[in-house]
Amino acid sequence: MNPSNRVTVLAGVVLAPLALAAPLALAGPARAATAGCAVSVPYRAGEGGYASYRIPAVLGTPRGTLLAFAEGRRDGAGDSGTIDVVVRRSRDGGCSWGETSVVAAGDGDTRGNPAPVVDPRTGDVVLVTTYNSGRVTEAQIMRGEVTPEQGRRVFVQRSDDDGRRFGDPEEITAEAVRPGWRWYATGPGHALALTRGPHTGRLVVPADHSAAPPEGSPDTGREARYYGAHALYSDDGGHTWHLGFTDDTYDGTANTNETSAAQLPDGRIYFSSRDQNGSAPDNRLAAYSSDGGATLDAPFAPQPGLEDVPVVQASVLQLAGEKAPLLFSGPSDPTARRALAVWSGTDGARTFTRRRTFSERPAAYSDLVQLDPATAGCLYETGTGGAYDTIEFRRLPLGELLKGG
Repeated sequence: MNPSNRVTVLAGVVLAPLALAAPLALAGPARAATAGCAVSVPYRAGEGGYASYRIPAVLGTPRGTLLAFAEGRRDGAGDSGTIDVVVRRSRDGGCSWGETSVVAAGDGDTRGNPAPVVDPRTGDVVLVTTYNSGRVTEAQIMRGEVTPEQGRRVFVQRSDDDGRRFGDPEEITAEAVRPGWRWYATGPGHALALTRGPHTGRLVVPADHSAAPPEGSPDTGREARYYGAHALYSDDGGHTWHLGFTDDTYDGTANTNETSAAQLPDGRIYFSSRDQNGSAPDNRLAAYSSDGGATLDAPFAPQPGLEDVPVVQASVLQLAGEKAPLLFSGPSDPTARRALAVWSGTDGARTFTRRRTFSERPAAYSDLVQLDPATAGCLYETGTGGAYDTIEFRRLPLGELLKGG
């Protein structure tokens, strides 16, 4: 087991530094998209030596390149075993994709939960991921039956050449994990670089964890799900990290889990979380932070307007512009992972309106990106036989989308 496996990607050139105030929601100039290009398939189960691809994350770089990250699962669609973090690059707005490159090799172990972001000071791509031994399962980790070396650990990598190659994973577990935490997941989906306010330039990674049951609890020794969301942040471009807010209520009402984030036009951070079988109404929870993710303004509460979303990861994206809406993507059947849809909200994410449903096919995890002022994109899991057959990328003309399509 080697937690600092070397990477296998292509060589490239170094990015020039960016102005700090650059609008990070937008990718830079790229080759024009192919006429009529609407949907592409960067990942298909059974191709490239992987039985399955899961957990998409997409990022636009300052040079206009799209990076589509995923977990390449060699042994099957399950969450355990040999899993690599992989990436494909697109220079034409997601119409076509380059070769699959391994960013973090599992080498028999489990790497995953990609959370990429661009450091606005340097233009580097910073990628935070998780790790555990490929010989243990999530259930064993949740029950506390593994050693610290086998359990969930957190790593960071960076690329200074537009995502062509990444440095070795560097462990940040000591900065990212509290004693007593068991399960741990970064994102999944793109992380956040703050573009306004006193914390401009800060990198914020939404994440979640599970905690050990209290001493004497009847849940001791069982796969008890004491879930909570939290945030990691870095003020030096991802070289050092700090724990921000931590939801540690563990009361079974609002079980915050996989979390995504967006900075609203007023500077606050909006956090949207999967409710992992809590007793609160519906399946989405929301909270806000006015201090760059260090604390929450109020505890997580049920999110109006997203009652149709099942228990699943979802993505949020604040479009560029003072009055631009926030987008949300996720399945739209409360009883099943199917019918991937996009919603919009214009009132500080207090309510949402469904704008477009892609299809009625099975669908699960997704991630959103803005390509240019007129176009967004969504990288999402879908298929005909099941939700994990492919990872597709769909271009979304915003004029059509925001009129309801």
